[in-house]
Amino acid sequence: MVAGVVDAFRARGRKIVGPCRAAAQLEGSKVFAKNFFVKSKIPTAEYVIVEDAAGARNAVDRFGFPVVLKADGLAAGKGVVIAHDRAEAEAALATLQGRLVVEEFLTGEEVSFIALCDGRDVLPLDPTQDHKAVFDGDAGPNTGGMGAYCDSAILTAAESREILERVIYPTVEATGYTGFLYAGMMMTADGPKVLEFNVRLGDPETQPLMHRMASDFVPALVAAAEGRLGSAKLEWRAGPSVCVVLASGGYPGTYESGRPITGLDSAEALGATVFHAGTRQGPRGIETAGGRVLGVTAGADDLETAIGRAYRAAREIRFEGMHYRGDIGRKGLERYNKKNVGT
Repeated sequence: MVAGVVDAFRARGRKIVGPCRAAAQLEGSKVFAKNFFVKSKIPTAEYVIVEDAAGARNAVDRFGFPVVLKADGLAAGKGVVIAHDRAEAEAALATLQGRLVVEEFLTGEEVSFIALCDGRDVLPLDPTQDHKAVFDGDAGPNTGGMGAYCDSAILTAAESREILERVIYPTVEATGYTGFLYAGMMMTADGPKVLEFNVRLGDPETQPLMHRMASDFVPALVAAAEGRLGSAKLEWRAGPSVCVVLASGGYPGTYESGRPITGLDSAEALGATVFHAGTRQGPRGIETAGGRVLGVTAGADDLETAIGRAYRAAREIRFEGMHYRGDIGRKGLERYNKKNVGT
């Protein structure tokens, strides 16, 4: 999309769901996005744009620690580093080349808010929460996503309205945005603030979203492509869904491919849906072919049961070096339990 695939389709009169090349810069360039947020009065973290490591060090001194360092361009979900001290900042600057965005570290609850847009109307999907860090407790380097859960209870109706009114609608109005607009949000004490925009469905947010969706997705996609999204609607199953990503040994660093995978049928026999990502058909059957290999997804009437089902299915699968987080959805469960205790 950043290269202009949507423009190419439309020039030939073909239907496609996505943003034009210009609007795709909202993900293609962190600098473009941050400047757009300020121009459009969309709430976001304070930031400084720097051209080199020396400028980044000065910006880090301004914000203190922790501090967020972002590569300007596309980086396969790994262009953001949260540095907790000087040593981590220096290590990040050794790998993040070129123009950078240095911004304040926001505290609060992180939420992925995704909406389908047709340039005028907006169809919001249910909220999700991604888990970016590679290890339990949000420890270790950022990844493309180690798991996610989807639950309408992540946001209140008022919070969803505020994100639509302060973030999604202004973006569509300013850009004529079409396709999926993914707003990575931090729900701070001062209200929702945008961490980043993606111009597509998120991974691994899409897996639990599709698992929870009770209606056919295709009519909504066609309506978006034809500019008549106002007539579309989606239906959702009541209970939450949880996706656990099974990753190759070494990910998000270097890893080896070609490891045979077993237990896929056993996992799905337990009621889970196993979404393939970094896999391929090898001489001995399905084998690994990427860093994030599988997304094991399950749903239930409540979050605790959905988490248990996803992990039971994940334990059925084996490949050499396999690792995954053991706490996907746990923060949501803790919040839910605290609410119930409070009432």
